[in-house]
Amino acid sequence: MSDWVEACAAGDIDEEDVRRFDHGGRTFAIYRSPDDEYFATDGLCTHEKVHLADGLVMDDIIECPKHNGRFNYKTGDARGAPVCVNLRTYPVRVGAGKVLVRIG
Repeated sequence: MSDWVEACAAGDIDEEDVRRFDHGGRTFAIYRSPDDEYFATDGLCTHEKVHLADGLVMDDIIECPKHNGRFNYKTGDARGAPVCVNLRTYPVRVGAGKVLVRIG
């Protein structure tokens, strides 16, 4: 059984934006970079479990909407207080106009 799951259509996410994706009782965030690449992380901030899809994307940074903690969405690295725990990242591939995330 494949652990690649369809998250959304590629055109559903604007460049330099984020979209929430829920699957199997978990929340993920799917990003589209200014270079038209796609990335995926856990969807909740590691500080207070706020949905990152409500945050602001700038270049390769997602800013949490609650306390403005920042993460590099390409690597998951915590980049600004109050966050200090990295996000988990997931492999992404695009095919036939669909964004697929490997969550297994």
